Amino acid sequence: MTGRDEDGQGKDGQDTTTTTRTAATGDVLPSRTLPISRDDLRRYAEASGDHNPIHLDDDAARALGLPGVVAHGMLTSALAIGVVAEWAGGADRVVATSFRFAGPVVVPADEPARLEVAGSVRKVAEDGSTADVALAVTCGGSKVFGKAIVTVSLAG
Repeated sequence: MTGRDEDGQGKDGQDTTTTTRTAATGDVLPSRTLPISRDDLRRYAEASGDHNPIHLDDDAARALGLPGVVAHGMLTSALAIGVVAEWAGGADRVVATSFRFAGPVVVPADEPARLEVAGSVRKVAEDGSTADVALAVTCGGSKVFGKAIVTVSLAG
């Protein structure tokens, strides 16, 4: 059972027809700038249960040699994955991820940090079913990830 009516509409009236995205090696995703504020960090800490003080308190972060409060790594990677998911047609298209952190995202108290996310298709499976998207993610000109690959399904 697919959960959709004969006209491709779900029970709530939303279109549930599937689509297939085409991609070729070298295709460039639209770049995005994503703000991350201290309020975002507090909300993420509550939702995730990760209350490590380096994400919430400047003094605690500095005591460990950081320049100030830093964003949660999982929050940062989730935001980057979201850019690819949007391009691919939804979060359900993401089938694998591989991230290597290179540097922290320092979040000032008085303004949001700006996460710059750019990406391109690195490889498409021979059968065209999946694509590996390589991301370049920076904040303030510094690399956030040394490696960031998101594999997406191209078939709906």
